[in-house]
Amino acid sequence: MPSIAMTHFYTFVALTAISTVLICSFSSYASTVRTVPEIENLKNILDHVAAKGNELLTLVTTTNSTTHLIVQLPSTIGNREYWIRVRNDSSKAWLEGALGQIRNGETAYRVFFPQKISTSGYYLGGYGPAILKCYMNGSVPQLNLSLLGGNGQ
Repeated sequence: MPSIAMTHFYTFVALTAISTVLICSFSSYASTVRTVPEIENLKNILDHVAAKGNELLTLVTTTNSTTHLIVQLPSTIGNREYWIRVRNDSSKAWLEGALGQIRNGETAYRVFFPQKISTSGYYLGGYGPAILKCYMNGSVPQLNLSLLGGNGQ
């Protein structure tokens, strides 16, 4: 009799282990299925903001004026926070962003601007519309991204 009880016990332990592995696998798959559309939405937002920034840069460069544009952005992507910011180095400028909290060095996606510009600022999802300000800083266009009503820089 004791051997039959032990066999049932070992079978129960094996089924528990297999069930745990299956549940973890399905949870991971469901998380991945949710993340892919969220990344696509982030890419679409960055493309939209970059296109608006390029419009402002073209206008400011050709007319040597100062302009700004209010951009309505979603507060969250799915149920996750996101952030975007404009950056530049000595040769190029870009718009970058990611899901979650803002961190240095961790970007999910970048959109490069076609011309050399000077940039500053960031936008955090969930805090209202963004504002793009563009003006000539000497001979170099300046593009700033900030929260409407905040400094974002």
